Amino acid sequence: MTTLYTLTRGDAPLVINIPHVGTWVPTELRPLMTPPALGVPDTDWHVDRLYDFARGLGVTLMAATHSRYVVDLNRDPEGGILYPGASNTELCPTGRFDGGPVWSEGSAGHPLLDVAARRRQYFDPYHAQLAAELQRVHAQHGYVVLLDGHSIISRCERFFEGRLPDLNLGTADGASCAPALQQAAVAALATAPEFSHVVNGRFKGGWITRHYGQPQRGYHAVQLEMALEAYMTESEPYNWDPQRAAGLVRVLRTLVDALLAWRPE
Repeated sequence: MTTLYTLTRGDAPLVINIPHVGTWVPTELRPLMTPPALGVPDTDWHVDRLYDFARGLGVTLMAATHSRYVVDLNRDPEGGILYPGASNTELCPTGRFDGGPVWSEGSAGHPLLDVAARRRQYFDPYHAQLAAELQRVHAQHGYVVLLDGHSIISRCERFFEGRLPDLNLGTADGASCAPALQQAAVAALATAPEFSHVVNGRFKGGWITRHYGQPQRGYHAVQLEMALEAYMTESEPYNWDPQRAAGLVRVLRTLVDALLAWRPE
Protein backbone atom coordinates (compact mmCIF):
# COMPACT_ATOMS: atom_id res chain seq x y z
CA MET A 1 0.00 0.00 0.00
CA THR A 2 1.25 3.48 -0.82
CA THR A 3 1.72 6.09 1.89
CA LEU A 4 -1.61 7.79 2.57
CA TYR A 5 -0.22 11.31 2.74
CA THR A 6 2.74 13.59 2.29
CA LEU A 7 3.70 15.73 5.26
CA THR A 8 6.03 18.68 5.73
CA ARG A 9 6.19 19.83 9.34
CA GLY A 10 6.70 23.49 10.20
CA ASP A 11 6.84 25.55 13.37
CA ALA A 12 4.35 28.28 12.37
CA PRO A 13 0.79 28.35 13.81
CA LEU A 14 -0.73 27.43 10.41
CA VAL A 15 -1.50 23.98 9.01
CA ILE A 16 -2.57 23.61 5.37
CA ASN A 17 -4.40 20.39 4.57
CA ILE A 18 -5.16 19.25 1.01
CA PRO A 19 -7.41 16.17 1.17
CA HIS A 20 -8.51 15.74 -2.45
CA VAL A 21 -5.31 16.15 -4.49
CA GLY A 22 -4.46 12.42 -4.45
CA THR A 23 -4.89 10.23 -7.52
CA TRP A 24 -3.78 6.81 -6.24
CA VAL A 25 -6.31 3.97 -6.40
CA PRO A 26 -5.39 0.51 -5.07
CA THR A 27 -4.70 -1.93 -7.88
CA GLU A 28 -7.40 -4.30 -6.65
CA LEU A 29 -10.09 -1.60 -6.87
CA ARG A 30 -9.37 -0.47 -10.42
CA PRO A 31 -11.14 -3.41 -12.17
CA LEU A 32 -14.33 -2.43 -10.32
CA MET A 33 -14.35 1.15 -11.68
CA THR A 34 -16.06 2.53 -14.76
CA PRO A 35 -13.69 3.69 -17.54
CA PRO A 36 -14.38 7.42 -16.96
CA ALA A 37 -13.73 7.04 -13.22
CA LEU A 38 -10.31 5.47 -13.82
CA GLY A 39 -9.05 8.92 -14.77
CA VAL A 40 -10.16 10.23 -11.32
CA PRO A 41 -11.63 13.38 -12.92
CA ASP A 42 -12.91 14.84 -9.64
CA THR A 43 -9.41 15.33 -8.26
CA ASP A 44 -8.43 18.74 -6.84
CA TRP A 45 -5.73 19.05 -9.47
CA HIS A 46 -2.45 20.82 -8.62
CA VAL A 47 -3.67 22.35 -5.35
CA ASP A 48 -0.52 21.15 -3.57
CA ARG A 49 1.53 22.95 -6.21
CA LEU A 50 -0.37 26.19 -5.61
CA TYR A 51 0.55 26.12 -1.92
CA ASP A 52 4.11 24.92 -2.37
CA PHE A 53 5.48 28.36 -1.44
CA ALA A 54 4.18 27.90 2.13
CA ARG A 55 6.88 25.34 2.90
CA GLY A 56 9.36 28.19 3.11
CA LEU A 57 7.20 30.07 5.63
CA GLY A 58 7.26 27.44 8.36
CA VAL A 59 3.77 26.20 7.53
CA THR A 60 2.87 22.54 8.07
CA LEU A 61 1.52 21.02 4.85
CA MET A 62 -0.33 17.71 4.64
CA ALA A 63 -1.80 16.26 1.44
CA ALA A 64 -3.57 13.01 0.65
CA THR A 65 -2.10 10.66 -1.93
CA HIS A 66 -5.18 8.47 -2.47
CA SER A 67 -8.15 9.46 -4.64
CA ARG A 68 -11.37 10.69 -3.09
CA TYR A 69 -13.01 7.73 -4.87
CA VAL A 70 -11.24 5.43 -2.40
CA VAL A 71 -12.56 7.42 0.56
CA ASP A 72 -13.51 11.07 0.89
CA LEU A 73 -11.55 12.60 3.75
CA ASN A 74 -13.88 15.61 3.88
CA ARG A 75 -17.12 13.74 4.61
CA ASP A 76 -18.70 12.83 7.92
CA PRO A 77 -17.58 9.27 8.73
CA GLU A 78 -20.91 8.70 10.46
CA GLY A 79 -22.83 9.60 7.30
CA GLY A 80 -24.06 13.06 8.26
CA ILE A 81 -25.21 15.32 5.43
CA LEU A 82 -23.19 18.48 4.86
CA TYR A 83 -25.72 20.37 2.77
CA PRO A 84 -29.35 19.38 3.44
CA GLY A 85 -31.56 19.77 0.39
CA ALA A 86 -28.62 19.78 -2.03
CA SER A 87 -26.73 17.04 -3.84
CA ASN A 88 -24.12 15.48 -1.56
CA THR A 89 -21.38 12.92 -2.10
CA GLU A 90 -20.73 10.08 0.32
CA LEU A 91 -17.79 9.00 2.47
CA CYS A 92 -17.12 6.42 -0.24
CA PRO A 93 -18.44 8.08 -3.40
CA THR A 94 -20.66 6.13 -5.77
CA GLY A 95 -21.17 8.90 -8.33
CA ARG A 96 -18.90 11.30 -10.19
CA PHE A 97 -19.48 15.05 -10.31
CA ASP A 98 -20.81 14.70 -13.85
CA GLY A 99 -23.49 12.32 -12.60
CA GLY A 100 -21.97 9.12 -13.94
CA PRO A 101 -21.11 6.13 -11.74
CA VAL A 102 -17.73 5.54 -10.13
CA TRP A 103 -18.20 1.77 -9.86
CA SER A 104 -19.15 -0.61 -12.66
CA GLU A 105 -22.49 -2.32 -12.86
CA GLY A 106 -22.52 -5.46 -10.79
CA SER A 107 -19.80 -4.33 -8.37
CA ALA A 108 -22.26 -3.40 -5.60
CA GLY A 109 -21.71 -5.55 -2.56
CA HIS A 110 -18.18 -6.49 -3.52
CA PRO A 111 -16.08 -7.03 -0.36
CA LEU A 112 -13.44 -4.56 -1.57
CA LEU A 113 -16.04 -1.79 -1.63
CA ASP A 114 -17.03 -2.22 2.03
CA VAL A 115 -17.40 1.29 3.45
CA ALA A 116 -16.43 0.42 7.03
CA ALA A 117 -13.26 -1.31 5.86
CA ARG A 118 -12.22 1.62 3.69
CA ARG A 119 -12.84 3.99 6.58
CA ARG A 120 -10.57 1.96 8.84
CA GLN A 121 -7.85 1.55 6.23
CA TYR A 122 -7.71 5.04 4.74
CA PHE A 123 -9.85 7.61 6.54
CA ASP A 124 -8.99 6.89 10.18
CA PRO A 125 -5.17 6.81 9.80
CA TYR A 126 -5.17 10.03 7.80
CA HIS A 127 -7.24 11.89 10.35
CA ALA A 128 -5.24 10.50 13.24
CA GLN A 129 -2.17 12.13 11.70
CA LEU A 130 -3.95 15.39 10.87
CA ALA A 131 -5.31 15.61 14.42
CA ALA A 132 -1.83 14.95 15.81
CA GLU A 133 -0.33 17.77 13.72
CA LEU A 134 -3.01 20.20 14.85
CA GLN A 135 -2.44 19.23 18.48
CA ARG A 136 1.32 19.63 18.06
CA VAL A 137 1.01 23.13 16.64
CA HIS A 138 -1.62 24.08 19.21
CA ALA A 139 0.67 22.94 22.03
CA GLN A 140 3.48 25.07 20.62
CA HIS A 141 1.51 28.29 20.09
CA GLY A 142 -1.58 28.01 22.28
CA TYR A 143 -3.76 28.07 19.15
CA VAL A 144 -3.70 26.73 15.60
CA VAL A 145 -5.18 27.80 12.25
CA LEU A 146 -6.18 25.14 9.73
CA LEU A 147 -6.57 26.09 6.06
CA ASP A 148 -8.31 23.30 4.16
CA GLY A 149 -7.43 23.63 0.47
CA HIS A 150 -9.77 22.50 -2.32
CA SER A 151 -10.69 23.10 -5.96
CA ILE A 152 -13.55 22.08 -8.25
CA ILE A 153 -14.72 22.56 -11.81
CA SER A 154 -16.15 26.03 -12.26
CA ARG A 155 -19.45 24.76 -13.68
CA CYS A 156 -21.05 21.72 -12.11
CA GLU A 157 -24.81 21.38 -12.47
CA ARG A 158 -24.93 18.65 -9.85
CA PHE A 159 -23.89 21.06 -7.09
CA PHE A 160 -24.62 24.63 -8.16
CA GLU A 161 -26.06 26.79 -10.93
CA GLY A 162 -23.93 28.85 -13.26
CA ARG A 163 -20.26 29.62 -12.80
CA LEU A 164 -18.70 29.28 -9.35
CA PRO A 165 -16.73 32.28 -8.02
CA ASP A 166 -12.97 31.84 -8.26
CA LEU A 167 -12.40 31.85 -4.50
CA ASN A 168 -14.95 30.42 -2.08
CA LEU A 169 -14.13 30.92 1.58
CA GLY A 170 -16.04 28.76 4.05
CA THR A 171 -16.18 29.06 7.82
CA ALA A 172 -19.39 27.13 8.56
CA ASP A 173 -21.20 30.47 8.65
CA GLY A 174 -18.65 31.82 11.11
CA ALA A 175 -18.74 28.88 13.53
CA SER A 176 -15.32 27.37 12.68
CA CYS A 177 -13.04 30.33 13.45
CA ALA A 178 -12.84 33.64 15.26
CA PRO A 179 -14.66 36.52 13.53
CA ALA A 180 -11.43 38.50 13.24
CA LEU A 181 -9.73 35.61 11.45
CA GLN A 182 -12.54 35.42 8.90
CA GLN A 183 -12.29 39.18 8.39
CA ALA A 184 -8.53 38.93 7.82
CA ALA A 185 -9.02 36.14 5.28
CA VAL A 186 -11.71 38.04 3.39
CA ALA A 187 -9.54 41.16 3.28
CA ALA A 188 -6.70 39.10 1.82
CA LEU A 189 -8.90 37.71 -0.96
CA ALA A 190 -10.19 41.20 -1.74
CA THR A 191 -6.67 42.36 -2.63
CA ALA A 192 -6.99 40.51 -5.95
CA PRO A 193 -10.03 41.93 -7.76
CA GLU A 194 -9.19 39.90 -10.85
CA PHE A 195 -10.47 36.87 -8.93
CA SER A 196 -14.08 36.82 -7.80
CA HIS A 197 -14.73 35.68 -4.24
CA VAL A 198 -17.57 34.84 -1.87
CA VAL A 199 -17.80 33.96 1.81
CA ASN A 200 -20.00 31.09 3.00
CA GLY A 201 -21.71 30.76 -0.35
CA ARG A 202 -22.37 27.36 -1.90
CA PHE A 203 -19.35 25.92 -0.08
CA LYS A 204 -19.38 26.73 3.64
CA GLY A 205 -16.70 24.24 4.63
CA GLY A 206 -16.85 20.47 4.63
CA TRP A 207 -16.55 17.99 7.48
CA ILE A 208 -12.91 18.86 8.11
CA THR A 209 -13.61 22.55 8.67
CA ARG A 210 -16.65 21.84 10.82
CA HIS A 211 -15.03 19.04 12.82
CA TYR A 212 -11.68 20.64 13.59
CA GLY A 213 -12.86 24.24 13.80
CA GLN A 214 -13.43 24.77 17.51
CA PRO A 215 -12.46 28.40 18.11
CA GLN A 216 -13.47 28.26 21.77
CA ARG A 217 -10.62 25.75 22.25
CA GLY A 218 -8.13 27.63 20.10
CA TYR A 219 -8.64 25.55 16.94
CA HIS A 220 -9.59 27.81 14.03
CA ALA A 221 -10.46 26.37 10.61
CA VAL A 222 -11.28 27.85 7.21
CA GLN A 223 -11.85 26.19 3.85
CA LEU A 224 -10.91 27.69 0.50
CA GLU A 225 -12.59 26.14 -2.52
CA MET A 226 -11.16 27.43 -5.80
CA ALA A 227 -12.54 27.19 -9.32
CA LEU A 228 -10.17 25.10 -11.44
CA GLU A 229 -10.59 27.57 -14.27
CA ALA A 230 -8.72 30.14 -12.17
CA TYR A 231 -5.40 28.33 -12.68
CA MET A 232 -5.67 25.46 -15.20
CA THR A 233 -7.62 23.83 -17.99
CA GLU A 234 -10.61 21.92 -16.64
CA SER A 235 -10.58 19.04 -19.10
CA GLU A 236 -8.08 16.26 -19.68
CA PRO A 237 -5.12 16.32 -19.45
CA TYR A 238 -5.83 18.93 -16.74
CA ASN A 239 -2.91 21.17 -17.62
CA TRP A 240 -1.51 23.76 -15.25
CA ASP A 241 -1.71 27.27 -16.75
CA PRO A 242 1.43 29.14 -15.64
CA GLN A 243 0.07 32.62 -16.30
CA ARG A 244 -3.23 32.16 -14.49
CA ALA A 245 -1.62 30.13 -11.73
CA ALA A 246 0.95 32.85 -11.04
CA GLY A 247 -1.79 35.34 -10.26
CA LEU A 248 -3.59 32.90 -8.03
CA VAL A 249 -0.41 32.04 -6.13
CA ARG A 250 0.04 35.75 -5.39
CA VAL A 251 -3.35 36.02 -3.71
CA LEU A 252 -2.82 32.72 -1.88
CA ARG A 253 0.46 34.10 -0.56
CA THR A 254 -1.43 37.16 0.69
CA LEU A 255 -3.98 34.89 2.34
CA VAL A 256 -1.35 32.72 3.99
CA ASP A 257 0.55 35.80 5.20
CA ALA A 258 -2.68 37.11 6.74
CA LEU A 259 -3.39 33.82 8.49
CA LEU A 260 0.16 33.72 9.82
CA ALA A 261 0.00 37.30 11.06
CA TRP A 262 -3.32 36.87 12.86
CA ARG A 263 -3.31 36.35 16.61
CA PRO A 264 -6.26 35.44 18.83
CA GLU A 265 -7.45 38.19 21.15
